[in-house]
Amino acid sequence: MVWYEEEVQRVEKERSALNYEPDTIFYGSSSFTLWTGLYQDFAELKPINLGFGGSTLAACVWFFERIMTTVTAPTRMVIYAGDNDLGDGRHPTEVLLFYRQLIALIRGRFGEIPCFFVSIKPSLQRWDIITSIRAANELIREETEKDPHQHYIDIFPLMVNYQGYPRKSLFEADGLHLSADGYAIWKKVISENIYAVNGALQKTS
Repeated sequence: MVWYEEEVQRVEKERSALNYEPDTIFYGSSSFTLWTGLYQDFAELKPINLGFGGSTLAACVWFFERIMTTVTAPTRMVIYAGDNDLGDGRHPTEVLLFYRQLIALIRGRFGEIPCFFVSIKPSLQRWDIITSIRAANELIREETEKDPHQHYIDIFPLMVNYQGYPRKSLFEADGLHLSADGYAIWKKVISENIYAVNGALQKTS
């Protein structure tokens, strides 16, 4: 976990840059870290981006208590991780176990806040492990269905073409990280899911 240190130190300073108490935590890997428009895209949700580059679900668990000390009373959490665990060769069942550990930590610190897990994306670079990606997604989807405070956001169908292959336009040249078009899809789907769960939440300009 040592090689995450610089990124974690950067994330620890994120709260001090905000002039509000954050309501929505975005936590996970570089798909959040590199989302340059995240604060504008979800402004009405008072977000804080606590994603750190290259992180695995295992790393999200490892650094959870340290990173979350900067936030006191969030309303919800959006999670994207697991992609790098599988890329490192971990089994889908391990990914599920790390996800369970993360949820337990969230419950211990923040109680029964809604948690939204964004499904592991189908990427060009990791197409060779697509079977593991599908399996991990299914395991976590089943896990979320056991708890009314957990929600599964399925971005997978919108990121593939009619042949079931990742849409190239949604990725940067590396075939792994999202392009502006990719983030536009994520913004729409994540927002729709959050507002569906929080119907009483009023949007503000």
